[in-house]
Amino acid sequence: MTPLLAFDIETIPDIAGIRRIHDVPASVDDRGVADWYAQRRRTTTGSDFVPIHLQRVVAIACVLRDASGLRIWSLGEASDGEEALIRRFFDGIERYTPQLVSWNGGGFDLPVLHHRALVHGIAAAKYWDWGDDDREFRFNNYLSRYHTRHLDLMDVLASYQPRAYAGLDAMARLCGFPGKLGMDGSEVASAVAQGRIADVRAYCECDTANTWLLYQRFRLMRGELDASGYAGEIALVRERIAASDAPHWREFVARWP
Repeated sequence: MTPLLAFDIETIPDIAGIRRIHDVPASVDDRGVADWYAQRRRTTTGSDFVPIHLQRVVAIACVLRDASGLRIWSLGEASDGEEALIRRFFDGIERYTPQLVSWNGGGFDLPVLHHRALVHGIAAAKYWDWGDDDREFRFNNYLSRYHTRHLDLMDVLASYQPRAYAGLDAMARLCGFPGKLGMDGSEVASAVAQGRIADVRAYCECDTANTWLLYQRFRLMRGELDASGYAGEIALVRERIAASDAPHWREFVARWP
């Protein structure tokens, strides 16, 4: 079977990058830089949302389904820097050439990874192949919005209409899955600042599990899985999660009817 890889990332503002771009003096501490930049964004754009190229990756979580079974995990170690995490992600694509599945991956996760990989000079030849090296990629590559080698489930369900987008938490709960646990994206930066990177990684893993579960429901809806096959895939996820003693997975199971 073709490996299937659902993924999600968590990010925080790249304070060092903001310093470099805006020539912020060293006398201003990191908190001061963050507050100044947020105010600047609110004044100029009406939002303090940090642009894609200044989002620093702090966690990447994956669900990998292949012939050997199913695995849910965070890439690397909690102490790994951004470059190591992104390199692991693209090395995995180079090794497995999986079908990627995300929720808003086309709108956020992948553009962040593109820009940050460029910053770090990370090679990802298979990912960036438009068909120049592999003819199969000419009509189904990772980069085209309408190809399935990367399936942004949120985008597909909305018929590629931003006004029809739905949030991951809402759709997971509507479908009977646990939804987000522990925090939301707006709390990631403060959690990292408090040294709670393990909590951020756990939160990212739960988001990826919800994405994977919704993808199984989508496969059922489009006829790729029958009722028995769908039940088997859902049971496999529950089995893997229930086997863990990690607090976030215990809470996940407890909230899953």
